[in-house]
Amino acid sequence: RLKKAKLRVEQAIKEKKIFSVQGPYPVIRRLLRARGWVERKLPHKSRAPNQQPGNQKKQQREKRAGGGGEPLHPPWQRDKKNKGEGEDEDKKEDKEQCTEDSDDIHDLMSYLVQDQVPNFLWTIRLSNIDRDLLPRIEVVNRFPRLYALCTKEGLCQSLQNLSWFEQVDLNTFFPRCYRLGFMDEKEAFIEDFRLTAARSLLKLALQKVGDRPVGTEQPPGSDEVPGRRRSHVSHPMPSTARLRCPLYPQLVEEALEVCEQHLGVLGHQDIDRNTPSPCRTCIAWDHFLQEFYRVAHEGARLVLSREQREQCQDVLQRLEEQLPQLGIEGNLNVWIVKPSAKSRGRGIICTTRLEEVLELAQSYAGSSARVCEWVVQKYVERPLTIFDTKFDIRQWFVVTDWKPLTVWFYRDCYLRFCSRPFSLCHLEPARHLCNVSIQKRFKTLQSDPRLPPDKIWSNKQFQEYLAQLGRADAWQRVIVPGMKAAILNTLRCARDHVGSRKGSFELFGADFLIGRDFKPWLLEINSCPTMSPSSVVTRRLCANVQRDTLRLVLDRRHNPTCSIGAFELLYREAPVSSCLSVGVQLEVTGCSLR
Repeated sequence: RLKKAKLRVEQAIKEKKIFSVQGPYPVIRRLLRARGWVERKLPHKSRAPNQQPGNQKKQQREKRAGGGGEPLHPPWQRDKKNKGEGEDEDKKEDKEQCTEDSDDIHDLMSYLVQDQVPNFLWTIRLSNIDRDLLPRIEVVNRFPRLYALCTKEGLCQSLQNLSWFEQVDLNTFFPRCYRLGFMDEKEAFIEDFRLTAARSLLKLALQKVGDRPVGTEQPPGSDEVPGRRRSHVSHPMPSTARLRCPLYPQLVEEALEVCEQHLGVLGHQDIDRNTPSPCRTCIAWDHFLQEFYRVAHEGARLVLSREQREQCQDVLQRLEEQLPQLGIEGNLNVWIVKPSAKSRGRGIICTTRLEEVLELAQSYAGSSARVCEWVVQKYVERPLTIFDTKFDIRQWFVVTDWKPLTVWFYRDCYLRFCSRPFSLCHLEPARHLCNVSIQKRFKTLQSDPRLPPDKIWSNKQFQEYLAQLGRADAWQRVIVPGMKAAILNTLRCARDHVGSRKGSFELFGADFLIGRDFKPWLLEINSCPTMSPSSVVTRRLCANVQRDTLRLVLDRRHNPTCSIGAFELLYREAPVSSCLSVGVQLEVTGCSLR
């Protein structure tokens, strides 16, 4: 056995086939071993070495080999008592996937190559790897400094600079987003919330039929108020007297005035104005919002004249020509508040109240952190649903180079469903957050018997569903081109702030929501997307994308015509001699000529 192991190790060293894997990636390990690669098992950086007399020279030799930290020992000398100790809580979901049984010959070969620098590294975090070793590894699956792309705040900030790179309107693929830790963006959000409330009131007014109250999606017999959520802020239940209390008659007129003023701003009629935006000062906003809440969320009655109804239709039609997101806004003014740098749906809150968002932002106003804690984004109130259930799409892509930018798009993806029917009356996670880590808390709930129990579909199943709707063309003509364009536009905005390293690559997972017109809306981009086989579909697709990624980054280096599975080249930038670095705080200043 030792002789066989030595022969395989010698061959792997000669062919530069030494690899290391850190994290829950049994598929990567199995595929590389099948290719003749030998694994060097790296120590956990967080563990302190045991200083024992007589081992100093051995430890120094191992550190020179690039390990640092805990020395490696032969498999027969390992202490397995503390195996798995200190695992990060964030990775519990990934740890649920099965791992390979220990193979003595692989352990032996790993011991024999402990002095070798790996030629290939697949890790869940770069920070887990020794700093002295990392620059010496030829191929690495992670890029450093992905904050501008893979955090919610960084993505929001990067996309604000889109106009410097492409003649594309950000609002056509990314729901409006603001960083609450920055005063100018906080004020912009407040103005946006108010303007959206005014537009929503006009929509609600047009839904008035006879003497029925508008704006209420509250089902008969329900004891919950539409738009309310269980959170750190509670709202009193509306009393019967409050519901019967008439709205002040100028409410619709004020909404119309605000929307007319906003149309003027959109038409640049305020270009030489030195005063604050008229949208901020033309009405008493605190009073207006309280009345809007009564109409939208408490079922208060609203009476319209025929003239007002015609005015509402005219104003909304003109706004639709100017605002690409008017169709996804709905009429309840729901917003979603997200922690800036958390994943797996943790800490996300849906709300319909401005004061709740501001209270949350204020609670972290005194933080000494350099980055803001929260972002707030317009919630897509009119998503495409399947069997009345909300879903999103996890779409993979790989970046193999940033300079020049080279992107590969994966043709297969999967859908993630919520556990309960979509409803804006109830804003709990089971209806609105599609993350697998969130929905697994609701395993006993089943939204519709036509959906699988594991709440996952492949893109092939989705295409079959679209064909049943008579829209088989929507996937190739609308959804896929929209996802590709959103990914590419985002990468162009973030590229100057990402750490570029020759030989590195990264597999990303982009999350998209689909509107009722089949347009995709980018929600976020994830580095190191989970490969956990949480369903029959993901077990197959996650294994396939890992296999094809190895083909792309390893096989293709030596054979450009080899198969790369379901990957296709999305974009390869023409090489340039120099690249202009664009700042993020650019502005134009000047004064009026009149």
